[in-house]
Amino acid sequence: MNPQVITLAGGCFWCLEAVYELCDGVTAVESGYSNGHVVRPSYQQVCEGDTGHAEVVRVSFDADRITLREILEIFFTIHDPTTRDRQGNDVGPQYRSGIYWEDPAHEAVVREVWAEANREHGGRVVTELAPLANYWRAEDYHQHYFANHPGQGYCAFVVAPKVEKFRRTFKARVK
Repeated sequence: MNPQVITLAGGCFWCLEAVYELCDGVTAVESGYSNGHVVRPSYQQVCEGDTGHAEVVRVSFDADRITLREILEIFFTIHDPTTRDRQGNDVGPQYRSGIYWEDPAHEAVVREVWAEANREHGGRVVTELAPLANYWRAEDYHQHYFANHPGQGYCAFVVAPKVEKFRRTFKARVK
């Protein structure tokens, strides 16, 4: 096993979490907040939009089974990396697109895949790239949210279509 971690922001963390929990090679997914200036922020503080944090998922994966490149290709497919501080009706800096690495060796791959996505989107990608900073795990009720609440309105109308897109587009990667 070759354990690695990357932290991703692509709108509401429930969406990304639901997809990566189904992804073969991913060993754990944790929802949280990162790259803001408040220490140990709460969901309420992050939702108010002034902590500087993004809603994120920390994706732990076995690099012998799935590469960082593949993790990032999924990321750029399941959210819109061209909208600043927004995904659909979710608006605010906490919903920005971002990739945050802990391992300095990841930076080159992140920048390469970002550049490819930017070309594919006509130079409009606004995904923030930075080392992980000030990460804080989200409250327990946010963990495995879609798995625990598939019939909840937001899950049914926003999360489920992203999960289905992942299942359709990356069939070989579904657990």
